[in-house]
Amino acid sequence: MAIFVCSKFIKSVIQGFLPGIALKLFLIFLPTILMIMSKFEGYVSLSSLERSAASKYYLFNFVNVFLGSIIAGSAFEQLNSFLKQSANKIPETIGVAIPLKATFFITYIMVDGWAGIAGEILMLKPLILYHLKNFFLVKTEKDREEAMDPGSLGFNTGEPRIQLYFLLGLVYASVTPVLLPFIIIFFGFSYVVFRHQIINVYNQEYESGAAFWPDVHFRIIVALITSQVLLMGLLTTKGSAEATPVIIVLPILTIWFHRFCKGRYESAFVKYPLQEAMMKDTLERAREPHLNLKGYLQNAYVHPIFKASEDDYEDDEVVSEKWETESTLVPTKRQSRRNTPLPSKVSGNSSPTLPGGV
Repeated sequence: MAIFVCSKFIKSVIQGFLPGIALKLFLIFLPTILMIMSKFEGYVSLSSLERSAASKYYLFNFVNVFLGSIIAGSAFEQLNSFLKQSANKIPETIGVAIPLKATFFITYIMVDGWAGIAGEILMLKPLILYHLKNFFLVKTEKDREEAMDPGSLGFNTGEPRIQLYFLLGLVYASVTPVLLPFIIIFFGFSYVVFRHQIINVYNQEYESGAAFWPDVHFRIIVALITSQVLLMGLLTTKGSAEATPVIIVLPILTIWFHRFCKGRYESAFVKYPLQEAMMKDTLERAREPHLNLKGYLQNAYVHPIFKASEDDYEDDEVVSEKWETESTLVPTKRQSRRNTPLPSKVSGNSSPTLPGGV
């Protein structure tokens, strides 16, 4: 009898706790796995790695959290109806069941969204890591400063999560508007908390020049099209099939707007302006007027061990060091217009007249 009770207890633990623990561990290690996958794709810079990982993480949330909850939940809730009705009625059954998942997403927003914002302001993980490092690794003040480093804002996880809630707000704005106050409260808390964290806490590791925006814009367009398609399905189930052809225009206009913005504005986020390129060329000619650029670029990206000789490697190091340390003034054609003496801030006397040109 005792063996039977023990085996039943072990079975209940395995069936009840282990799947949840395994899923939670997988979600914890998922961002790291996605970053490794992005490295295998050939991305080198940290910003490009986080952009690629953010796209994969958003796709995972879109399929697993949004579509998985709606389709799988609707299928299980309406399983009896699926078995007793014809196949052409299944889309209508799913359309009826979609608004019923609003309660689940309200709970999801409160548990994951609101609690996640509270965890962001508390920063329990960096706090625990700091005390562990302080106890085992810290030997000097420099080690203590490194242990206290909070790191940078994780765009590869934070931005896809925020866009998932944006998707939920767009989808349920017309289906179940009672969900909107929870979304608004989440975005209000997010604005206050992340603004404080970015300004006062995090040490950002790079500046990408708004290179994230094309991906963000694309995911917003996907959320809009998803909400419009689901709205068409809902109106079909409510007996308003005559309104569906009118709504078909919305996805077409949304796709056209995305293509217009992509062709008109995307180059500003992914390419350097010609003005900056011209400035770099001007500085390069001023610092190294006799530099053999073709010869330098021929071995610039070759690993030192594969270069022709050690002398060539030393010459390249000297050239790169000179490029980094020297600061040569570049003559320009701009004429100075400050010909009137200005009073000194200290003595009140007039300062000498500046020369007319540089």
